[in-house]
Amino acid sequence: MTKRVVISGYYGFGNFGDEAILSVLIDRLKKIGLEIVVLSSNPRKTSMDYFVNSINSFDFYQVTGLLKQSDILISGGGSLLQDVTSLKSLLYYLWVIFTALRYRKKVIIFAQGIGPINNKIAKFFTGQILKHCTYVSVRDAKSHALLEKMGVKSNLLCDPIFSLDFKKSKNSGCIGIQLRNFPTMNDNLLYKLARQIVKDFFDKNVKIFSFQDSIDLDVCKKFQKILTSLNPSIKTEIISGNSIQDVINEISGLEFMIAMRFHALVTALKSGIKSIAVNYDIKVEKLANEAGLPLISMDASEDFDLIFEEMKHLNEHKLSEFAATHKFDWSGIDEVLLG
Repeated sequence: MTKRVVISGYYGFGNFGDEAILSVLIDRLKKIGLEIVVLSSNPRKTSMDYFVNSINSFDFYQVTGLLKQSDILISGGGSLLQDVTSLKSLLYYLWVIFTALRYRKKVIIFAQGIGPINNKIAKFFTGQILKHCTYVSVRDAKSHALLEKMGVKSNLLCDPIFSLDFKKSKNSGCIGIQLRNFPTMNDNLLYKLARQIVKDFFDKNVKIFSFQDSIDLDVCKKFQKILTSLNPSIKTEIISGNSIQDVINEISGLEFMIAMRFHALVTALKSGIKSIAVNYDIKVEKLANEAGLPLISMDASEDFDLIFEEMKHLNEHKLSEFAATHKFDWSGIDEVLLG
């Protein structure tokens, strides 16, 4: 009898990074030959995009029944178990895991970024619940250390996006800008970044990437207006609402990339695109330091002339080689799935 696997995560919200992780995971599960059901905020779209069964994440009665009748729960990837975005979302993902455990199902925590968890009670319950999971994996050393303090044994893996298989597109000579809204986003950063782009790349087409329209699109449109106000003749295009493969194709054909989101930088690195990281989060800073990418802080205090020159002198082969050294280790996960 075919095993049924339920996948729980931030799916159906149109976020490029989470959807790309889901595509990697589904591809692996299909190769093994497992039945897949994804919990999604938009189950119809998820079913159509990945050719899998999907139910509404927040239909608690249906989710409970599904977990009871399934064999394995996979929670992740992404940063699900944290309360910075919302305590409610942390409690929801813990509830899904707890429900699966209550029905004695195997639970895999899939390459998650854990924390920060500021609520002490939530942190306690997170540790207690994860101790009972079959296999726990995290995508960064900080998460690994946090779980260790909680008494949870975890396996440190790279981000699943590193295992995406795609060919580099032909160099389009375009400049990519990937922005997201965030509490520390400010006009000083946007104007300083726009002035430098107009100065260095006035003759280039600029592609502005929205990775999740509900969060990114407004700031992308704002940045586009700033660029055109500084140079009305500069050619700009907002890339939004595209499929995972279309976004990958667009990024892999860029000449340069300036990005905030972690998965935008990973995709650029895999194609050897010379990039600048905008440091809105510790995971971005860590990736930039490991890959040798120049960093811009949210307060834009750096000398942008020097930062852009540093980007131009990066070695494309070294960037792609860095990405190639990150191999996702499926062995522990496969052992649970096949066991």
